[in-house]
Amino acid sequence: MIKRRTVTAVSWPGTAAVAAGVLAVAGPGAALAAPAPAPAPARAASAARAADAVAAPPDARDFDLRRGTDRSASVRALGGVLGRTGVAALLRSPGHARLGGGCGRAARVPGGSLVYCFDQADSTTQDWVPQGVTSVSDAAAAERWAGGVRPILVSWHNGGRVRITFVDPDRRVYRHVLLVAPVMRGGRPTYTDVGVHAGGIAWYGDKLYVADTRHGLREFDMRQIFDLVASGAGSTRRPDRIGLHGGTYYAHGFRYVMAQTSSRHFARGRTGGECRGRGPLRMSWTAIDRTTWPHVLIAGEYCRPDQPRGRVVSWPLESLAGRGTASADGGARLPVDRVQGAVRTRGQWWFTQSRSGERGRLFSTRYTGRGWAPVSRRTVSYGPEDLSCHRGRHRVFTLAEHPGRRALWAFRAASCR
Repeated sequence: MIKRRTVTAVSWPGTAAVAAGVLAVAGPGAALAAPAPAPAPARAASAARAADAVAAPPDARDFDLRRGTDRSASVRALGGVLGRTGVAALLRSPGHARLGGGCGRAARVPGGSLVYCFDQADSTTQDWVPQGVTSVSDAAAAERWAGGVRPILVSWHNGGRVRITFVDPDRRVYRHVLLVAPVMRGGRPTYTDVGVHAGGIAWYGDKLYVADTRHGLREFDMRQIFDLVASGAGSTRRPDRIGLHGGTYYAHGFRYVMAQTSSRHFARGRTGGECRGRGPLRMSWTAIDRTTWPHVLIAGEYCRPDQPRGRVVSWPLESLAGRGTASADGGARLPVDRVQGAVRTRGQWWFTQSRSGERGRLFSTRYTGRGWAPVSRRTVSYGPEDLSCHRGRHRVFTLAEHPGRRALWAFRAASCR
């Protein structure tokens, strides 16, 4: 019998609590937390903006995520002309890339880390930048997918396109898949590029959630991956083309495309270009916490030191899977700025912070019920990004994003289990 630990409902406090920095408090061990005071030195330019940002109490409805356009009809039509494939099949098909070695030193990955290196082209390209990370440990309780594979997924953007890399650590190979948005044109199915930053990804069940900075989340489905080579109507030629052209489907030279099935948009509209400390969240990064019940999707903001402190919010994954509006079950201001990723495992929080050309930092803390506990920090790789707990390995994965200093790596975390 599985014991299910429930989370008490969230109450969103009033002005006094917000002025103290608290956005929300949920059940013990499951709540998103209140922040510690901003680290010194404080910047005068940002102090006034930060004060303005907490002058009014937060409204929980700012984080409501409404179901977007249902693309299921377009996806079904696309499946009528292109052949679907599974995760195991695409990883085992010929033509994949192989994981390399030696990248840990260049990226200045801490000693004792587990490191995976992309090939030379992907390690040095400036056209594609890795951002988000998730794995089968987020997706499934048994940490294994159909066909026995155990993939780690990485998102990359190039300013107008997004690709997902399926890494098979057992066979030391990987495969890129292009994300596409299916549409109907002239009564025929086609697809377009997905032009988001993809700063965070979260795999749960068949769903892949991709951060859409200004709007919320894009939803994709592991059952809706199409193989252009196996389809008579598809081609891997013409990297300048996307979608249907003259009866043939193209994908910028990619063999595989993964179709968007729906989305989640903030009910109160999109966010601005900068952090404001109020209103809908800027969806900079995401993570899954399977170590509490209900399982939750966590997301937060990357905010510069001269902006109001970023926020972190969580939603029960069961509500995201439904048809109705998904409401947050907690939220807080972050304990540090420039957060590129965060994850919580058994009440332990981890945060990455980028520092331009310097090596990044990894922060760790817990929530005591009265706010953030003292925050510990250490220097890690260059350009650390999104975070994901791989429970079976007792490690938290992240990415070093910089060209020539690029690595997929994981540090030990006793709470990740």
